[in-house]
Amino acid sequence: MIDNNRPTASIEAVQSGLASAGYIASRQIATAVYLAERIEKPILVEGPAGVGKTELAKAIAAWRGLKMIRLQCYEGLDEAKALYEWKYAKQLLYTQILKDKLGEVLGGAETLPQALARLHDFGDVFFSKEFVEPRPLLQALEQPNGCVLLVDEIDKSDAEFESLLLEILSDFQITIPELGTVVALSPPTVILTSNGERDLGDALKRRCLHLHIGFPEQKLEERIIESRVPGISQAMRRQIVGFINEIRTLDLKKLPSVSETIDWARVLVLLQASELNPDVVRDTLNVLLKYEADIEATLPQVASFVHKAEHQNVFG
Repeated sequence: MIDNNRPTASIEAVQSGLASAGYIASRQIATAVYLAERIEKPILVEGPAGVGKTELAKAIAAWRGLKMIRLQCYEGLDEAKALYEWKYAKQLLYTQILKDKLGEVLGGAETLPQALARLHDFGDVFFSKEFVEPRPLLQALEQPNGCVLLVDEIDKSDAEFESLLLEILSDFQITIPELGTVVALSPPTVILTSNGERDLGDALKRRCLHLHIGFPEQKLEERIIESRVPGISQAMRRQIVGFINEIRTLDLKKLPSVSETIDWARVLVLLQASELNPDVVRDTLNVLLKYEADIEATLPQVASFVHKAEHQNVFG
């Protein structure tokens, strides 16, 4: 764990820190995290599902010993779920108390303007911070030691929702009409993720560092398996990644990502497979591929892909 108040010394230190949290990062990823910390900019992480975008935010939080606050985006998400809402039940109770105590509140008021002034004072309390229910965005600003704010799958929200984020992304603050501007006690580390389901607005992109995470190179993916699936041999790791890289050359509806690679490696360990063979691959192909059409398209290639992976293992 690092000192939250001291910037990370180098890109290599970021790689080491993320690795300590179980996240094997490429230099490109580590550089983005390093720069985001230094210049206090959010990171917009794009790429296909399952390549480690969400896991990056979790790893940063674990490494730095920070609380992670997650806002899962969806169509129709609004400020009541993302920013804040009023505690209506508490306000209603307050109204009832005020009604019961109206005589005491107005006691001593000799004129109507004096009575209205006293009621106005209590009306201000009605819309005070005590009656605010903070949602993820506001919660992130209220953390005294900072936090990691994950805005997950921003592309699933409506385009209008992006405007709610612009103030917090640029100035780490939020304006609430009844309360004024709430400034972050300690600027959060903000990670936004997108699977590319829709184009994001230029205003949002301008406020963020851009990071694209695609399918990793073979050696990096082997290191990821080594980190996440202990006890698997180097030869088996190389075969697994080699086979999956062959599948990724096909025109499928959903290509297997790193998360499927890890799951498949765990399954092969569970089945005590010491090497790939066509039979065990066919039996477990549903772990890698999520659509029946993709499985049917891959089955005729299994024997060939296994052979190529074995050949790569011998000469790799």
